[in-house]
Amino acid sequence: MKASLDARISRASELAKTYPNAASLLNFYRELAQFQKRVLADVQSKSETDVRALTRHFPALMELVSRSGTELLVNFAAQHLGSAAAQEKLLNDCWEQLPANGLDADPPGRFFARVLLQPYAEYLASRGDVRSDGAGPICPFCNARPVAGVLRGEGEGAKRWLICSLCSTEWPFRRVICPACGEENKDKLPIYTSVQFESVRVDACDSSWTYIKSVDLTKDGHAVPVVDEIATVPLNIWAEEHGYSKLETNLLGM
Repeated sequence: MKASLDARISRASELAKTYPNAASLLNFYRELAQFQKRVLADVQSKSETDVRALTRHFPALMELVSRSGTELLVNFAAQHLGSAAAQEKLLNDCWEQLPANGLDADPPGRFFARVLLQPYAEYLASRGDVRSDGAGPICPFCNARPVAGVLRGEGEGAKRWLICSLCSTEWPFRRVICPACGEENKDKLPIYTSVQFESVRVDACDSSWTYIKSVDLTKDGHAVPVVDEIATVPLNIWAEEHGYSKLETNLLGM
C-alpha cells in the first residue's frame, strides 16, 4: 500500500501549486525524492545490503543540498561530511541506533542519513515478509517510529494504519490509542482539524503531549500521506504552539 517514489514526486508537484506557502518545502522534497529514486534503483540493481555502499551517493546528495538546501545543511556538510570515513560513520551510527533510539544524530546529520537510508530501508523491506498484524507503535520491520497515520475506508468507518518514517512500511494500528504512551482514554486523545486541510488532522494525546498527523483517504483518495503531511506544516505549528511535540519528524525535520 505504500506510495511509490513516482507517486510522491508527482504529489509534491501538485501540492506545491495548491499550497503556495509550502511550495519551497515541497519543491525541495520533490528534488530529494527524485534523488532517492535513483538511489533505490541503484541498490535494487546491485542487490545491495551493505549500508556502507550508500557513501558513494554522498557527493550527489551534497551537490543537491548546496543547490537547494538551507545554509544550516550546507554548512554541516562542509564541516562534518568532508571525508568518506565521516560519511560512512554517520550512516553506520544512525542505522545501528534504530532498534533502541531511532535516528538520534543532530538534526542536520539526521537529515543526510535519512535521505540515503530511506530508499535503502525500503529496498530491504521489499525483500522480506513483513508481518504487520498485531504490530505495536513502532515499525515491525526496522523498529523506527511512524511519521504519519493514514485512514482507509473499511466497512462503515475507517481503519488506521501507521507509516514508518524510514522504510515506509505500513501497519494497522488501533485508532483509539496513543502510539507514544499507549493512552486509551478517548477523552485524553483529542483530534484537531482545520477547514484549510480537510483530509489531514492532528491526533494528539493529553497524557504524553505528543501528536501525529493522519491523512484521511476517505476524504481525499488522491492524497499521498508522506507528502500531504509535509504540505500541511501549519498544523505542526498550531500543535506545537499548544504544547504538543511531534512523535516523529519527517524527512525535512518537521
